[in-house]
Amino acid sequence: MPAIVKLQLSLETLAEAISSLDLTEKRQLQELIEQQIFEAEEALYEDDAETLAEIQAVRAEYKDGEYVIIDKYLANRSN
Repeated sequence: MPAIVKLQLSLETLAEAISSLDLTEKRQLQELIEQQIFEAEEALYEDDAETLAEIQAVRAEYKDGEYVIIDKYLANRSN
């Protein structure tokens, strides 16, 4: 099991530490941050009443056949 270390750094100190990374490390850090942002936004959406209502409406439309798959849409556009 990896060791867990929690630090409290000022944003300025963190920026200095990031500046010292090479490009590959910065890209790895970027991927990690983007993944965490995505997960946090997903958690917010799951708790948002408006988003849940939109999801339910789309599911109902799909269930009722009120949708068009992309292949059918493209075929209809070319006619």
